[in-house]
Amino acid sequence: MAKDMTLLWGAGSPPCWRVMIALEEKNLQGYNQKRFFFEKQEHKSAEVMAMNPRGQLPAFKHGDKVVNESYAAIMYLEDQFKSQGTKLIPDSPADKAMMYQRIMEGNTLQQKISEVLYYNFFVPEGERHDSAIKRKQEALAAELKLWDGYLAGGCCLAGKSFSLADVAIFPIIAYLLHNCPLCETRYLNIAAYFNKLKDRPSIKASWPPAWFENPQGQELLKGI
Repeated sequence: MAKDMTLLWGAGSPPCWRVMIALEEKNLQGYNQKRFFFEKQEHKSAEVMAMNPRGQLPAFKHGDKVVNESYAAIMYLEDQFKSQGTKLIPDSPADKAMMYQRIMEGNTLQQKISEVLYYNFFVPEGERHDSAIKRKQEALAAELKLWDGYLAGGCCLAGKSFSLADVAIFPIIAYLLHNCPLCETRYLNIAAYFNKLKDRPSIKASWPPAWFENPQGQELLKGI
């Protein structure tokens, strides 16, 4: 069944990782896959552009259906394979509503992490200001306090069971802690959530190989 699926991915990318976790949870191992390297600009290669004209990863195809946006891809996989593997949408209307809410909030979390982590990459040296990075660090710290509150006393983001919310958000949390190990001591509920899920089979099976190859820690994230 998975043999007619193709995933083009880049290691360490939360969007790529969430699709890989979903595939594992739905017992869809054995799909065609190819790793591309962002640092070599391979995501702009003709092979990627043919599947995703935006030149972004992941690029995902099932038969003749292309679903490149990672949130759409994980929802598609759950919809197409409801009775296979882990049930990833809760039955409870309250838990289902919370699941969709947390998935959509993940965009803000990822954006605020990226604005700090990649500040020096996107802002030319002559246009950088300490006050600007401080504001972005403060905005990220406020966002993380919000998520730390969401995770107080719970092992999952939408009810008591692992759901699409966790598929979507765990890679972002792991990405944060990989780049900012000190966050584990500052945001205890976020750290507890990470430690509860990091050994889940679907997560271990798809753990980004780049994280074994590169050291942790980014200077700009130390200010949060």
